Amino acid sequence: MSQKVSPSMQSLKSLPADYRFDGENSIVGLTNSSIPRKGGSRNGVSSQADTAPGDSEDSPYSRHGVSAEEQSLTDDVEPGAAPIPLPQSDERRWSDTSAYTRKKILQSWVQLPNGNWELGKILSTSEEESVVSLPEGKVIKVISETLVPANPDILDGVDDLMQLSYLNEPSVLYNLNYRYNHDMIYTKAGPVLVAVNPFKEVPLYGNRFIEAYRKKTNESPHVYAIADTAIREMIRDEVNQSIIISGESGAGKTETAKIAMQYLAALGGGSGIEYEILKTNPILEAFGNAKTLRNDNSSRFGKLIEIHFSETGKISGAQVQTFLLEKSRVVQCAEGERSYHIFYQLCAGASPALREKLNLTSAQDYKYLGQSNCYSINGVDDAERFHSVKEALDIVHVSKEDQESVFAMLAAVLWLGNVSFTVIDNENHVEPVADESLSTVAKLIGCNINELKLSLSKRNMRVGKDTIVQKLTLPQAIDARDALAKSVYSCLFDWLVEQINKSLAVGKRRTGRSISILDIYGFESFDKNSFEQFCINYANERLQQHFNRHLFKLEQEEYIQDGIDWTRVDFEDNQDCLSLFEKKPLGLLSLLDEESTFPNGTDLTLANKLKQHLHSNSCFRGDREKLFTVVHYAGEVTYDTTGFLEKNRDLLHLDSIQLLSSCSCHLPQSFASSMLIQSEKPVVGPLYKAGGADSQRLSVATKFKGQLFQLMQRLGNTTPHFIRCIKPNNVQSPGVYEQGLVLQQLRCCGVLEVVRISRSGFPTRMSHQKFARRYGFLLVENIADKDPLSVSVAILHQFNILPEMYQVGYTKLFFRTGQIGVLEDTRNRTLHGILRVQSSFRGYQARCHLKKIKMGISILQSFIRGENVRKEFAELRRKHRAAATIQSQVKSKIARKQFKSIADASVLIQSAIRGWLVRKCSGDLRWLKSVGTKPNESGEVLVKASVLSDLQRRVLKSEAALREKEEENDILQQRLQQYENRWSEYETKMKSMEEIWQKQMRSLQSSLSIAKKSLAVEDSARNSDASVNASDATDWDSSSNQFKSQTSNGGRTRQQQQQQPMSAGLSVIGRLAEEFEQRAQVFGDDAKFLVEVKSGQVEANLNPERELRRLKQMFETWKKDYGGRLRETKMILSKLGSEESSGSMEKVKRKWWGRRNSTRY
Repeated sequence: MSQKVSPSMQSLKSLPADYRFDGENSIVGLTNSSIPRKGGSRNGVSSQADTAPGDSEDSPYSRHGVSAEEQSLTDDVEPGAAPIPLPQSDERRWSDTSAYTRKKILQSWVQLPNGNWELGKILSTSEEESVVSLPEGKVIKVISETLVPANPDILDGVDDLMQLSYLNEPSVLYNLNYRYNHDMIYTKAGPVLVAVNPFKEVPLYGNRFIEAYRKKTNESPHVYAIADTAIREMIRDEVNQSIIISGESGAGKTETAKIAMQYLAALGGGSGIEYEILKTNPILEAFGNAKTLRNDNSSRFGKLIEIHFSETGKISGAQVQTFLLEKSRVVQCAEGERSYHIFYQLCAGASPALREKLNLTSAQDYKYLGQSNCYSINGVDDAERFHSVKEALDIVHVSKEDQESVFAMLAAVLWLGNVSFTVIDNENHVEPVADESLSTVAKLIGCNINELKLSLSKRNMRVGKDTIVQKLTLPQAIDARDALAKSVYSCLFDWLVEQINKSLAVGKRRTGRSISILDIYGFESFDKNSFEQFCINYANERLQQHFNRHLFKLEQEEYIQDGIDWTRVDFEDNQDCLSLFEKKPLGLLSLLDEESTFPNGTDLTLANKLKQHLHSNSCFRGDREKLFTVVHYAGEVTYDTTGFLEKNRDLLHLDSIQLLSSCSCHLPQSFASSMLIQSEKPVVGPLYKAGGADSQRLSVATKFKGQLFQLMQRLGNTTPHFIRCIKPNNVQSPGVYEQGLVLQQLRCCGVLEVVRISRSGFPTRMSHQKFARRYGFLLVENIADKDPLSVSVAILHQFNILPEMYQVGYTKLFFRTGQIGVLEDTRNRTLHGILRVQSSFRGYQARCHLKKIKMGISILQSFIRGENVRKEFAELRRKHRAAATIQSQVKSKIARKQFKSIADASVLIQSAIRGWLVRKCSGDLRWLKSVGTKPNESGEVLVKASVLSDLQRRVLKSEAALREKEEENDILQQRLQQYENRWSEYETKMKSMEEIWQKQMRSLQSSLSIAKKSLAVEDSARNSDASVNASDATDWDSSSNQFKSQTSNGGRTRQQQQQQPMSAGLSVIGRLAEEFEQRAQVFGDDAKFLVEVKSGQVEANLNPERELRRLKQMFETWKKDYGGRLRETKMILSKLGSEESSGSMEKVKRKWWGRRNSTRY
């Protein structure tokens, strides 16, 4: 992303180092090209001198850049960085560093009269003065000693300021500006993370980045990295951690704290408590943040959130501690600022029912809110924020009744500011006006209106054992009213914090492991600095001392751990400034408390007392009237004592406390109780406060000092991690970078102090392995079999680096500032030549390889194409065979269909012809009967030959049919035997029903066998009777062959008619047997399926036991029905058999004799 650099930073754009010295002062111009930069090119300045051809070979920086292919070989260069320009000449040896030296002399930082820094090009130099060309083409003369060296191009935009070869203010400013313009807002300064507020959304947050930092796949500076380090060290070392976030108003401290909490919640979440912790932010911001001239969401209090973790690294609870809430903002706001957000949110987002209950109006109607004429913030919806606050209160388990009480206290504070007073006598004594404001306040806090009027207009003073009632003047009454409003709001804020802590309480889950996030105000220096800035800067002095001691401790530990010679670096300790604040009895805080005890003490007397007792202190300087100056670590700050005593006393009289304790609402009672508890704390020094204010004996400064000592003691038991937030501009606009403002904050935050400490030691550090890997190829001798330490020492000796310029540790090499640049320049030149040789050789290899690949591809294509053709031929042959097989099958099927249709048609024709023949034969017989018979002379009957042959054919057919029926009977018996075998198999499967079913089936089988046997006996008897009848008929009339033949044909016809009952019986038996087979198959399949379901082999949505019982009932029903039908069939067949056997002969004889007597042939 390209950002337009502000005019104040145009000077920081680098110039090309394209000049070299020829002799002492003469300059020869080499080229007017600009040096390639990371993310773009620097704006260069054209050379004023003539270009000397061929001299470009002597410069270590020519206009020929490294290609992208060549850059890929430099694995240690930051990804995305532009290539470094390298020389084309191979005449330079590695030991020649004159070009590097000239380049560093030619590029230097120049400070302009307005205080800004610009990167200039030295045209000429002498012992005292130098001629410098600026980016705009302007040439100036500067003192040579004021020039500050610039860093090499490779160090542009480094993510750690410790990597800079020259650690100076302009280099740090340029590096931060370079990263800021590329949306890289986080930069490391040793152990400190510097965060520059972008004033816009940047794509650096979210689950993707959280996962990347958790898995260590992203090592760039980030708040996530600090939080990840803290939680890992807490688990690994079992030591509590702290993240200290500081910076001035508008630098982004609150947002940074929320980002750190989000990462900790993401890593330690799972129990649900992390959601409650995150929801505390809307509550604390609404009640503790306000709009100021510098920041739309300025925190007006200090905050320490201590997040507790379980043994497994999960969040188990939290605790919130607050410091020094700015209570004066409740009753007084500067022009263009706002009071606390919650007042405007309540007025904008309250529901109609709540408005009516609290008698709320618009924010413009309240005097406390109307002083600044600012009621809204651009882009912020107060009504929506109010609903978010209510939702957060629900999440932290604040009941609806308590929420209504909280809103009632807020409304009471607003209405309290509208209470006015009227003068009642000549001494300016006043009393409150009994109007809507006074009655609304009394209603909201639940007190008597007369008691409220007395507490605002009179004061009870104790003189010895007596109590004196003093009437208040108008200023005193206004102060009492404002003091009551400030105390109610302050107690309400403390009560909310207490409720939050109850909701986030750890309880029995406490393990002692915690990470504390400190979001506290940074060092402040305004045109007018009051009591709040006095306390804030005192707290920052304490934090700076903690920071310095921790920094030097880490520095010394690293040096000692690597075993290098280390002389302790002296630094400007701020203990003198802290002694100025804390010394007894002549310290700032002690004198302030002492003056606060005097009834007649004023702000002027306080200033005079400070000047009288502290004029000899080097950190203190007295100024005119009420002003005095303190020399802080970040600079001098001039304070105005106006309002010091009043704010330090924070006076709330006993009358107001008694009023709160008499209220019917539980919140004012709780506030009064907490105030009385505070009044019972031990007093340090003789304190006597006029006006009966002994109910609040500890001063604000004393209480803040106690809180600060507790905070420092808690932080001293943790491993700290520091984040310094920087505000790049005062207009809160993205892309604007003001040098002076950033530099002032860097000094105030102590970042430049960290840089200065690093400069005094060995700021550039590199492990043996990395150093040998990066510069080992520069050695002349073979180093393949040497360890990294030996390689590193050989490199240092080859390049003649002075021993005092470096230290060799156990694991790292430590360099003084600027030493790594010589090696880097030689490495770049060598890589340039190596890359050119490699590119030529690789091009030759690529062309040879391409030729081989083309030949191989041609051969491979021929093989592949032949294989493809063979596969296609095999596939076609397979398809041809398949088509032939399919055709044969289809043709055979068509032939079978045709044969079947012809056979069916033939049978149909045959049946029709046979029917016609039968009908024709029966018609001839009827004709014979109708015309009568004419007996011949011999008395014989004349029969046609055709009729006789037809009768013979019928007899033959009847005999053939009888034989077929007998064969069918045998087949039925065989099938019946098969059914009995299958039924026995079915009985083995149904084990649970085996015994009952076997008995029943045996009875059925025995009955069926008896029926079959009886049918067989009857059949044989009928056959024998028929043969006897036929033989008798033949004996009775044996005189004529023709008559015998007729008799034989008639007997066969009658025998066929007699076999019809037998055929009917066999068909009945066949149907019973077929039914038996079908039922056996059905019951067998059902029983097998139910057994498989019950054993789990088959899944079905039914109850196998219930279905088995139902199957058994169905079998019993069928068995009874089948047995009855079988017995009935047996009886019918037996009856038919007996009748036919007994009367067959008589019937035949009667019929035959009747025919014989009645027929004459």
